[in-house]
Amino acid sequence: MAGLLEGRRGLIMGIANERSIAWGIAKSAQREGAELALTFAGEMLEKRVRPLAAELGSEIVLPCDVQVDSDIEAAFDSLGEHWDSFDFLVHSIAFANRDDLKGRFVDTTRDGFALALDVSVYSLIATVRAALPLLRPGGNILTMTYLGGERTIPHYNVMGVAKAALESAVRYLAADLGPSGVRINAISAGPVRTLAAAGIGDFRKILDWYEQNAPLRRATTQDEVGDAALMLLSDWGRSITGEIVHVDGGYHSVAVPPAAEDVE
Repeated sequence: MAGLLEGRRGLIMGIANERSIAWGIAKSAQREGAELALTFAGEMLEKRVRPLAAELGSEIVLPCDVQVDSDIEAAFDSLGEHWDSFDFLVHSIAFANRDDLKGRFVDTTRDGFALALDVSVYSLIATVRAALPLLRPGGNILTMTYLGGERTIPHYNVMGVAKAALESAVRYLAADLGPSGVRINAISAGPVRTLAAAGIGDFRKILDWYEQNAPLRRATTQDEVGDAALMLLSDWGRSITGEIVHVDGGYHSVAVPPAAEDVE
Protein backbone atom coordinates (compact mmCIF):
# COMPACT_ATOMS: atom_id res chain seq x y z
CA MET A 1 0.00 0.00 0.00
CA ALA A 2 1.18 3.53 -0.75
CA GLY A 3 2.06 5.62 2.28
CA LEU A 4 -0.11 8.48 3.47
CA LEU A 5 2.39 11.01 2.11
CA GLU A 6 3.57 9.12 -0.94
CA GLY A 7 4.63 11.50 -3.70
CA ARG A 8 4.61 14.55 -1.42
CA ARG A 9 7.39 16.90 -0.47
CA GLY A 10 7.85 18.63 2.86
CA LEU A 11 10.21 21.06 4.54
CA ILE A 12 11.03 20.37 8.20
CA MET A 13 12.37 23.34 10.19
CA GLY A 14 13.64 22.97 13.73
CA ILE A 15 15.36 19.61 14.14
CA ALA A 16 18.07 20.06 16.78
CA ASN A 17 18.98 16.41 17.42
CA GLU A 18 17.46 12.94 17.51
CA ARG A 19 15.30 13.88 20.53
CA SER A 20 13.56 16.75 18.75
CA ILE A 21 9.82 16.58 18.20
CA ALA A 22 10.54 17.68 14.64
CA TRP A 23 12.70 14.56 14.24
CA GLY A 24 9.78 12.38 15.28
CA ILE A 25 7.60 14.10 12.65
CA ALA A 26 10.32 13.76 10.02
CA LYS A 27 10.67 10.02 10.66
CA SER A 28 6.92 9.46 10.43
CA ALA A 29 6.64 11.53 7.25
CA GLN A 30 9.56 9.72 5.60
CA ARG A 31 8.15 6.34 6.58
CA GLU A 32 4.90 7.26 4.85
CA GLY A 33 6.63 8.17 1.61
CA ALA A 34 7.38 11.89 1.86
CA GLU A 35 10.46 13.42 0.29
CA LEU A 36 11.95 15.82 2.82
CA ALA A 37 14.16 18.88 3.02
CA LEU A 38 15.62 20.13 6.31
CA THR A 39 16.94 23.43 7.64
CA PHE A 40 19.48 24.25 10.33
CA ALA A 41 20.63 27.41 12.12
CA GLY A 42 24.37 27.68 12.68
CA GLU A 43 27.37 25.38 12.37
CA MET A 44 26.74 23.51 15.61
CA LEU A 45 23.26 22.44 14.52
CA GLU A 46 24.46 21.70 11.01
CA LYS A 47 26.77 19.03 12.43
CA ARG A 48 23.78 17.40 14.09
CA VAL A 49 21.26 17.82 11.29
CA ARG A 50 23.28 16.54 8.32
CA PRO A 51 23.68 12.98 9.67
CA LEU A 52 19.95 12.89 10.46
CA ALA A 53 19.16 14.09 6.94
CA ALA A 54 21.30 11.28 5.56
CA GLU A 55 19.37 8.80 7.70
CA LEU A 56 16.15 10.08 6.10
CA GLY A 57 17.62 10.02 2.61
CA SER A 58 17.20 13.80 2.44
CA GLU A 59 19.64 15.53 0.12
CA ILE A 60 18.36 19.09 0.66
CA VAL A 61 19.77 20.61 3.85
CA LEU A 62 19.59 24.40 3.99
CA PRO A 63 20.89 27.05 6.40
CA CYS A 64 18.22 29.34 7.82
CA ASP A 65 18.39 31.75 10.73
CA VAL A 66 14.74 32.68 11.24
CA GLN A 67 15.70 35.97 12.90
CA VAL A 68 17.14 37.20 9.60
CA ASP A 69 14.67 37.91 6.79
CA SER A 70 17.33 37.55 4.10
CA ASP A 71 18.21 34.09 5.47
CA ILE A 72 14.58 33.00 5.21
CA GLU A 73 14.31 34.33 1.66
CA ALA A 74 17.58 32.66 0.67
CA ALA A 75 16.47 29.33 2.13
CA PHE A 76 13.26 29.29 0.10
CA ASP A 77 15.07 30.52 -3.01
CA SER A 78 17.45 27.56 -2.61
CA LEU A 79 14.53 25.21 -2.02
CA GLY A 80 12.98 26.48 -5.26
CA GLU A 81 16.13 25.48 -7.13
CA HIS A 82 15.53 21.88 -6.07
CA TRP A 83 11.72 21.72 -6.08
CA ASP A 84 9.28 23.65 -8.23
CA SER A 85 6.69 23.19 -5.46
CA PHE A 86 6.13 21.36 -2.19
CA ASP A 87 3.23 20.14 -0.08
CA PHE A 88 3.86 20.83 3.59
CA LEU A 89 5.92 22.90 6.01
CA VAL A 90 6.67 21.85 9.59
CA HIS A 91 7.72 24.75 11.85
CA SER A 92 9.16 23.47 15.12
CA ILE A 93 11.11 26.50 16.28
CA ALA A 94 11.05 28.29 19.64
CA PHE A 95 13.55 29.97 21.92
CA ALA A 96 13.77 32.04 25.09
CA ASN A 97 16.68 33.07 27.25
CA ARG A 98 17.29 30.54 30.01
CA ASP A 99 17.25 33.32 32.62
CA ASP A 100 13.72 34.25 31.56
CA LEU A 101 12.56 30.71 32.32
CA LYS A 102 13.52 30.99 35.97
CA GLY A 103 11.89 32.78 38.86
CA ARG A 104 8.96 35.12 38.28
CA PHE A 105 7.39 35.98 34.95
CA VAL A 106 7.11 39.60 36.08
CA ASP A 107 10.91 39.82 35.95
CA THR A 108 11.05 39.02 32.22
CA THR A 109 13.34 41.50 30.50
CA ARG A 110 12.19 43.61 27.57
CA ASP A 111 14.90 42.13 25.35
CA GLY A 112 14.07 38.62 26.51
CA PHE A 113 10.39 39.11 25.75
CA ALA A 114 11.15 40.46 22.28
CA LEU A 115 13.53 37.56 21.56
CA ALA A 116 11.03 34.89 22.62
CA LEU A 117 8.22 36.38 20.53
CA ASP A 118 10.48 36.95 17.52
CA VAL A 119 11.92 33.43 17.34
CA SER A 120 8.87 31.54 18.54
CA VAL A 121 6.05 33.44 16.81
CA TYR A 122 7.16 35.89 14.15
CA SER A 123 9.34 33.20 12.57
CA LEU A 124 6.17 31.27 11.75
CA ILE A 125 4.64 34.28 10.00
CA ALA A 126 7.84 35.03 8.10
CA THR A 127 8.42 31.46 6.95
CA VAL A 128 4.80 30.98 5.88
CA ARG A 129 4.99 34.16 3.81
CA ALA A 130 8.21 32.97 2.14
CA ALA A 131 6.80 29.47 1.59
CA LEU A 132 3.56 30.47 -0.12
CA PRO A 133 4.94 30.93 -3.66
CA LEU A 134 6.16 27.31 -3.61
CA LEU A 135 3.43 25.72 -1.50
CA ARG A 136 0.91 23.81 -3.60
CA PRO A 137 -2.83 24.52 -3.31
CA GLY A 138 -4.13 22.04 -0.78
CA GLY A 139 -0.81 22.18 1.04
CA ASN A 140 -0.52 22.57 4.77
CA ILE A 141 1.57 23.96 7.60
CA LEU A 142 2.14 22.56 11.06
CA THR A 143 3.69 24.23 14.10
CA MET A 144 4.32 23.17 17.70
CA THR A 145 2.75 24.60 20.83
CA TYR A 146 2.35 23.55 24.47
CA LEU A 147 -0.20 23.71 27.27
CA GLY A 148 1.73 26.62 28.78
CA GLY A 149 0.04 28.81 26.20
CA GLU A 150 -3.35 28.04 27.77
CA ARG A 151 -2.49 27.70 31.46
CA THR A 152 0.31 28.74 33.76
CA ILE A 153 3.02 26.09 33.97
CA PRO A 154 5.88 26.37 36.49
CA HIS A 155 8.96 28.03 34.96
CA TYR A 156 7.46 28.26 31.47
CA ASN A 157 7.04 32.01 31.91
CA VAL A 158 7.63 34.01 28.72
CA MET A 159 7.43 30.89 26.56
CA GLY A 160 3.83 30.46 27.73
CA VAL A 161 3.03 33.94 26.47
CA ALA A 162 4.86 33.19 23.22
CA LYS A 163 2.88 29.98 22.73
CA ALA A 164 -0.38 31.83 23.36
CA ALA A 165 0.63 34.32 20.66
CA LEU A 166 1.63 31.46 18.36
CA GLU A 167 -1.79 29.84 18.73
CA SER A 168 -3.49 33.12 17.93
CA ALA A 169 -1.23 33.51 14.89
CA VAL A 170 -2.30 30.05 13.70
CA ARG A 171 -5.94 31.14 13.73
CA TYR A 172 -5.27 34.38 11.87
CA LEU A 173 -3.07 32.61 9.33
CA ALA A 174 -5.78 29.99 8.81
CA ALA A 175 -8.19 32.77 7.88
CA ASP A 176 -5.65 34.23 5.45
CA LEU A 177 -4.68 30.94 3.83
CA GLY A 178 -8.04 29.17 3.75
CA PRO A 179 -9.31 30.76 0.52
CA SER A 180 -6.28 29.36 -1.33
CA GLY A 181 -6.87 25.89 0.11
CA VAL A 182 -3.82 25.93 2.40
CA ARG A 183 -4.32 24.67 5.95
CA ILE A 184 -2.38 25.46 9.13
CA ASN A 185 -2.61 23.81 12.54
CA ALA A 186 -0.62 23.40 15.74
CA ILE A 187 0.12 20.29 17.78
CA SER A 188 0.21 20.71 21.54
CA ALA A 189 2.38 17.90 22.84
CA GLY A 190 2.86 17.02 26.48
CA PRO A 191 6.27 17.41 28.14
CA VAL A 192 8.80 15.60 25.95
CA ARG A 193 12.51 15.24 26.74
CA THR A 194 14.04 17.56 24.15
CA LEU A 195 16.98 19.94 23.99
CA ALA A 196 14.58 22.86 24.48
CA ALA A 197 12.96 21.22 27.52
CA ALA A 198 16.36 21.07 29.21
CA GLY A 199 16.21 24.86 29.55
CA ILE A 200 13.02 24.79 31.65
CA GLY A 201 13.64 24.88 35.39
CA ASP A 202 12.64 21.70 37.29
CA PHE A 203 11.51 20.05 34.05
CA ARG A 204 12.13 16.62 35.57
CA LYS A 205 9.64 17.38 38.36
CA ILE A 206 7.05 18.63 35.87
CA LEU A 207 7.50 15.47 33.80
CA ASP A 208 7.11 13.26 36.89
CA TRP A 209 3.87 15.06 37.81
CA TYR A 210 2.63 14.62 34.27
CA GLU A 211 3.33 10.88 34.29
CA GLN A 212 1.48 10.51 37.58
CA ASN A 213 -1.58 12.57 36.67
CA ALA A 214 -2.22 12.46 32.92
CA PRO A 215 -5.08 10.06 32.12
CA LEU A 216 -2.74 7.67 30.27
CA ARG A 217 -0.25 7.84 33.17
CA ARG A 218 2.78 8.14 30.89
CA ALA A 219 4.76 10.65 28.93
CA THR A 220 4.07 11.39 25.29
CA THR A 221 6.81 10.24 22.93
CA GLN A 222 8.17 12.01 19.87
CA ASP A 223 7.04 9.07 17.74
CA GLU A 224 3.45 9.52 18.94
CA VAL A 225 3.58 13.20 18.04
CA GLY A 226 5.04 12.26 14.67
CA ASP A 227 2.23 9.84 13.90
CA ALA A 228 -0.42 12.37 14.98
CA ALA A 229 1.20 14.88 12.64
CA LEU A 230 0.57 12.50 9.75
CA MET A 231 -3.16 13.00 10.14
CA LEU A 232 -2.81 16.76 9.85
CA LEU A 233 -0.26 16.62 7.03
CA SER A 234 -2.22 14.12 4.94
CA ASP A 235 -5.65 14.10 3.31
CA TRP A 236 -7.04 12.59 6.50
CA GLY A 237 -6.99 16.09 7.99
CA ARG A 238 -8.19 17.88 4.87
CA SER A 239 -11.00 19.73 6.67
CA ILE A 240 -8.98 20.73 9.74
CA THR A 241 -7.40 24.18 9.92
CA GLY A 242 -6.76 26.83 12.56
CA GLU A 243 -6.86 24.18 15.30
CA ILE A 244 -4.71 23.32 18.31
CA VAL A 245 -4.58 19.52 18.41
CA HIS A 246 -3.58 18.07 21.79
CA VAL A 247 -1.32 15.02 21.65
CA ASP A 248 -0.52 14.71 25.32
CA GLY A 249 -2.24 11.69 26.82
CA GLY A 250 -5.11 13.88 28.04
CA TYR A 251 -2.76 16.12 30.01
CA HIS A 252 -4.67 19.26 29.00
CA SER A 253 -7.78 17.90 30.74
CA VAL A 254 -6.23 17.65 34.20
CA ALA A 255 -5.51 20.30 36.83
CA VAL A 256 -2.64 22.73 36.52
CA PRO A 257 0.47 21.26 38.18
CA PRO A 258 1.40 22.87 41.49
CA ALA A 259 4.51 24.99 41.87
CA ALA A 260 7.52 22.90 40.94
CA GLU A 261 8.95 22.99 44.46
CA ASP A 262 5.75 21.35 45.72
CA VAL A 263 5.90 18.45 43.27
CA GLU A 264 7.10 15.29 44.96
